[in-house]
Amino acid sequence: MQKRLAETPVVMSGTGLFTPPHTITNEELVTAHNAYADKFNQENAAAIAAGEIKEIPHSSVEFIEKASGIKQRFAMFKEGILDVERMMPVIPRRAPEELSISAEMAVAAATEALERAGKKAQDVDLVICGASTSERPWPAVAIEIQQALGCSGYAFDMSVACSTATFAISSAIDALVSGSANCALVVSPEFFTPQLNFRDRDSHFIFGDVATAVVLEREETATGKQLFRVLDRKLTTVFSNNIRTDFSYLTRAEPKLVLERFFEPDQWFVQQGRKVFKELLPLTVDLIKSQIKDCEIDIADVRRMWLHQANINMIRFAVQKLLGPDVEPERTPNVLDEYANTVSAGAIVAFHKFHADLSSGDKGIICSFGAGYSVGSLLLEKV
Repeated sequence: MQKRLAETPVVMSGTGLFTPPHTITNEELVTAHNAYADKFNQENAAAIAAGEIKEIPHSSVEFIEKASGIKQRFAMFKEGILDVERMMPVIPRRAPEELSISAEMAVAAATEALERAGKKAQDVDLVICGASTSERPWPAVAIEIQQALGCSGYAFDMSVACSTATFAISSAIDALVSGSANCALVVSPEFFTPQLNFRDRDSHFIFGDVATAVVLEREETATGKQLFRVLDRKLTTVFSNNIRTDFSYLTRAEPKLVLERFFEPDQWFVQQGRKVFKELLPLTVDLIKSQIKDCEIDIADVRRMWLHQANINMIRFAVQKLLGPDVEPERTPNVLDEYANTVSAGAIVAFHKFHADLSSGDKGIICSFGAGYSVGSLLLEKV
């Protein structure tokens, strides 16, 4: 397929970014979390003293920034998240004839991407909605987005957790090279805050909401001002339970159904952070090194790396292993402080905000990694 990609060059011709309306700072999160922890610990003091349940520890701004590099995050809905009695967003259900929240986010990002690519929605004949979560199993959100924009052709949803955007881009490339599509739109509406356990000290700060969009087309049809040719893509998956959530329609089919079941830890995002760090990062580094070697490119010639925005320590580890200890900050930009971890969209957010200064011939890598385990890497060249 890489040979066919060389014969039929494909470019990323436009990107778009939708930033939600609400900001939540670390200070706000910590105040709410600690108030909830105090309330819980006081109400359950006897059980905690007896060793029946564990005390909920306090969080802190210092802990969050040291562990992640995050200073704030964006949310589609802020009400309820900081409410000690609720600790989750209040999201009114929309009627079937209304645009879904994910589609609303995706359409906003797609509109900018199409404008940058110099394309109309009617030019797009493939829409892939690639995100780590979805607000419904069917009908596909991608088809809803297709209709809302006025695109032709076909559309489908897909998910590979934090690597979904790069995997979706690779799938779009396959369609363009094979001729089953002429212009593709990959959207990643990461509406993650409803899946985040704001009662958990170790994860309540990690994620934010965002949406990104990427237009891909054969180079011969591209008219955008910022074109990036896809030289190579490399994907891999290795099964692991170290990042997981078990929430699904099966939850309400369990033998003993109680309301509390929906609030147990496995129903939220959970991870074994140290295991993920030790296992996933070497897998990611090895994949990028292998890709560079196979493409006969020196790592020094990679002008920029837009890495998955998981946390600052993971980014630093990967950068040091790949580029060495003394790397200019602009070579590996991160948006964690402003956006937090935005799951599969994070690397695309970084690319969207930090690519315009590159010159023709400059090379860069977009790489995502996460649950699965999954790793996706795209080697790009500025046209």
